[in-house]
Amino acid sequence: MEKDTICLLKECDAGTKMAVSSIDEVLDRVQNSDMRKLLAESKSHHEKLCNEIHTQLEQHHSEEKEPGTIAKSMSWMKTNMKLTINEDDSTVADLLTDGCNMGIKSLHKYLNQYQAADHTSKEICNRLVSIEEQLCRDLRCYL
Repeated sequence: MEKDTICLLKECDAGTKMAVSSIDEVLDRVQNSDMRKLLAESKSHHEKLCNEIHTQLEQHHSEEKEPGTIAKSMSWMKTNMKLTINEDDSTVADLLTDGCNMGIKSLHKYLNQYQAADHTSKEICNRLVSIEEQLCRDLRCYL
């Protein structure tokens, strides 16, 4: 149970950090003030959950987890290539929607993989899924 709990928390930690990094990467390029506000709020939700995850990891005497270098590099390349071709809010919305969907898929995979994780870590993971799903819904009008 302890091992699954730590593994699930670490994956959620990497996911929140990846989300914050992705939002930071595009935030200055967003033209629409409402969309910029939406992204800033989502970033804040991710950061608050990240802090909660860190507290849980500390209680389990475990380290944080950074997103994978390859995943971050691929995300950076895709973002910059797409925005070089078409730097508008719909491109940003499309990129972030793809990222949210990949995150949601991964988080569900980890929930299935780490079934012995404790209730608190599963609840944190489900909240992260909800944040990602909400951001996806909110970005639809900008696609």
